[in-house]
Amino acid sequence: MLDDMRVLQDAVQAYRAAVTATGVPWPENGDRNGGLPLDALCRIFDVDHIAEQPLWLMSHGLPYERILPDGGFPLPWTDASELLDYLSASVATPFYWRHQLPLFFFEHIVYTFVLAGEHEGEIWRYQIDPDDWNPLRAAPSLAALFTQWTKGFGADMYVRSPHDSWLHVGDGERNPVDVLLESATDLDPFAFPVFLSLYSHEDVIRARQRECGVDTDRVDQFDCHEELLDAICAAGASLRG
Repeated sequence: MLDDMRVLQDAVQAYRAAVTATGVPWPENGDRNGGLPLDALCRIFDVDHIAEQPLWLMSHGLPYERILPDGGFPLPWTDASELLDYLSASVATPFYWRHQLPLFFFEHIVYTFVLAGEHEGEIWRYQIDPDDWNPLRAAPSLAALFTQWTKGFGADMYVRSPHDSWLHVGDGERNPVDVLLESATDLDPFAFPVFLSLYSHEDVIRARQRECGVDTDRVDQFDCHEELLDAICAAGASLRG
């Protein structure tokens, strides 16, 4: 476990060095006040423990600023209902939908940390736009995720905009998914917070979903999504009760 923490800390430090070298601000201290205690998080996500890696990352590793690709930022863990709502697109996953901790938000995409079972430690991603949720694994671990983001600098995969202070994925002209897929390096396009649509990239989406255990017969079913929304409502009610 200590080795895992060191690997993650090194990966975050490498990413931070690459980000700040481009001029993106990285505050020394973020606003981390008012977060829910550990026992409350365990109740929300129906687990008996939460791994050290996401706890360290969100309490000490990252500021609550737009320092992630495409202006992503760490999510504050302050509201139980809001945290459960972030899981509303996790249909047909190979683990219990509630066993994941929302980590990052990227405009239309949420990244989570799987908390239990054989997929524990994996990072999953969900798109929150209607009918194009595309749940799948973004990375096998937090360290792997940050390593992929750091490799993006060497592949010239980011551009800066005069209108904001963060990094944008792609070349600023073409679909960033296509830019990632055409990269000559070993970048994993699913690690990057780019919008993946079934209408344009169904083959690569389905291949990753099958690889990571998503039930592709259920994943796009409206009834399955409705069942998940009902389960989220019930979980929220039980916490309030």
